[in-house]
Amino acid sequence: MHFGRKTLTRYTIEQEHRHPGVSGEFSSLLNSLATAIKIISNQVNKGALIGALGNAGTDSASVNVQGEVQKKLDVMSNDVMLQENEWSGNLSGMASEEMEDVYVLPTHCRRGKYLLVFDPLDGSSNIDVNLTVGTIFSILRAPNPGKDATLEDFLQPGTQQVCAGLALYGPSTMLVLTTGDGVDGFTLDRDIGAFILTHPQMRIPDDTHEFAINSSNSRFWEPPVQRYVTECLAGQTGPRGRDFNMRWVASLVAEAFRILTRGGIFMYPKDSKDATKPGRLRLLYEANPISFIIEQAGGKSTTGRERVMEMSPTELHQRVPLIFGSKNEVERVAGYHAEYASGKEPDTFNSPLFSTRSLFRTQ
Repeated sequence: MHFGRKTLTRYTIEQEHRHPGVSGEFSSLLNSLATAIKIISNQVNKGALIGALGNAGTDSASVNVQGEVQKKLDVMSNDVMLQENEWSGNLSGMASEEMEDVYVLPTHCRRGKYLLVFDPLDGSSNIDVNLTVGTIFSILRAPNPGKDATLEDFLQPGTQQVCAGLALYGPSTMLVLTTGDGVDGFTLDRDIGAFILTHPQMRIPDDTHEFAINSSNSRFWEPPVQRYVTECLAGQTGPRGRDFNMRWVASLVAEAFRILTRGGIFMYPKDSKDATKPGRLRLLYEANPISFIIEQAGGKSTTGRERVMEMSPTELHQRVPLIFGSKNEVERVAGYHAEYASGKEPDTFNSPLFSTRSLFRTQ
């Protein structure tokens, strides 16, 4: 029973009551987003029962703008996000990681004062092996309310976000949300069809003993990241004087939620694997909303060289490095980048871990 516990609907209405004069459009938008998330959760949960597993097709049409093969659930989830949010009258446009251009609303739909950007199904490489996937979204104010949104309207720094959220489709379906006043987590109660506030005011510990990184890319990392990981792996006998655990789920929403609940640091740093890409993750659909959530929970987020949310986007599908999590560890990694940029190279790189027969061979 949930007597006395807040539903998402009550939560959003109470938030609006704190700001006299608001129109109700924002709570309406969050409700349509919640409906979309419930539908996607249901599709993910049924999986093979509804033929939702596997790739979307075998031709070029099944490759998205990122050059990635789309899963059936990628396409289905994208359609759900568009269809459930276009008709409400709260948006002037949407942009999706799965679509090359800005989505123009159907002519019969009223244009509103917000913009919605989203990754409809993050971590979709995990779908067929039944691991956690999710949805990431960000809400911005439309520079020209009531009119069709243009590409330039979406190119706002993360500091301009009105709201950011992520949904996890795991053992339970969860929605994590920030409107700039902390981070709250909701769990879907399928018996009543409502999201219930179960994790109020989530906070990330300043310190951690866990780091998450794809170590198969170690030979492509820059020296500051190699230095940090080497120190963590050295454990109690190394310069940090304590042991660390390493995690890697290959699902950004799962990594972020773990850090929100028990701390940690996630790194998808700049590397030399593909010189044409300055980073792996998308600024608008992934890095900005995750950074907003993490910072509101007391953590930090950086590219290694600058605060993610202060970056000025130059294109819809811009990629960036992303390092976020417990404050003190993120600051340490950023400090190593600053030292490296200034020409200071510590003796760390003479460590046996980087020798010819080492785990992290650099040459």
